[in-house]
Amino acid sequence: MNKIRIGIIGCGGIANGKHMPSLKHLDNVEMVAFCDIIEERAVKAKNQYGSADAKVYTDYKELLADKSINVVHVCTPNRSHSFITVDALEAGKDVMCEKPMAINSVEAKKMLDAAERTGRLLTIGYQSRQRADSRYLKHEVEEGTLGDIYFAKATAIRRRQVPTWGVFMNEYEQGGGPLIDIGTHALDLTLWMMNNYKPKMCMGTTYHKLGKLPADLQGNAWGAWDPEKMTVEDSAFGFVVMENGATIILESSWALNYADPREAVTTLCGTLGGADMNDGLRFNGVKGGRMYMTKVNMTTGGAAFYDGNGNEDMSVIEARQWIDAVINRTKPCVLPEQAYCVTRILEGIYESSRTGKAFYFNEQ
Repeated sequence: MNKIRIGIIGCGGIANGKHMPSLKHLDNVEMVAFCDIIEERAVKAKNQYGSADAKVYTDYKELLADKSINVVHVCTPNRSHSFITVDALEAGKDVMCEKPMAINSVEAKKMLDAAERTGRLLTIGYQSRQRADSRYLKHEVEEGTLGDIYFAKATAIRRRQVPTWGVFMNEYEQGGGPLIDIGTHALDLTLWMMNNYKPKMCMGTTYHKLGKLPADLQGNAWGAWDPEKMTVEDSAFGFVVMENGATIILESSWALNYADPREAVTTLCGTLGGADMNDGLRFNGVKGGRMYMTKVNMTTGGAAFYDGNGNEDMSVIEARQWIDAVINRTKPCVLPEQAYCVTRILEGIYESSRTGKAFYFNEQ
């Protein structure tokens, strides 16, 4: 069959760091259009990843007018996810939109409605589901190893890793800081494991503490940030109760005095056992009247001539399953209604922090 023709909208960090390199691994696609408000970035992307007939745009609507393009990847700042995605769906394109789905639930709902109205496929870039440990844990959960999961922790804690480039620190463009940036991965992973997308209420707190520190007290992995330009939170925490009574604690930070950071991981506690990703993938439970802990070996090392991780890159797996869904007209791994639920919960935590009150989803 002919190759799937893909247009990339937004040729910045996430496009170069994930989307374009991953798509380059696939034999059944070609990247034929590149759009960015900074033309040089689009030209550079075209030269590195584009097909022989690839075109460059600075206006995404001109890219969408090309009827030969089958799929669009939206890799822009969070604020523009919604309207670009809706326009792309209306133009007859299937859309992979980078996470988070949108800056709030109203905008996310527009995307969900557009996908349903047009019949086009829409997915969101939660690639942490495709890690080897995530897929192994999901299989065990579906096999019933943990029983009924009623408590979980979604963790995305960085000690000192504030992204100082792009618009990450700009609340207007991004809608928030670590909660919407990396906390969204941990929450998506946790909800997916639990297969529970019915939140009842949440409470949350956000902090603008370490973001105000002067450069000599920051110790940031990516260089000093400008406290005047950091308008988003540096850490945020949420407490979520689902309709069935299950509880989720969400922890996120870019900067926190925390000695044991870990990112995009989940802890699950069920009636038959538990699992966590705190030191590799671990399962715990009781057998023969005794408590046990099992750690799963996710590497393939051991041979004298080979030592390493034989697991394919999660971003390539994400790209492959997405394109397979496009070709076969099947559901992608990340469904838009699932990503919509993630956005609703993140919004509820931000709102609870703002008001100091619990946020009830059925009242919205």
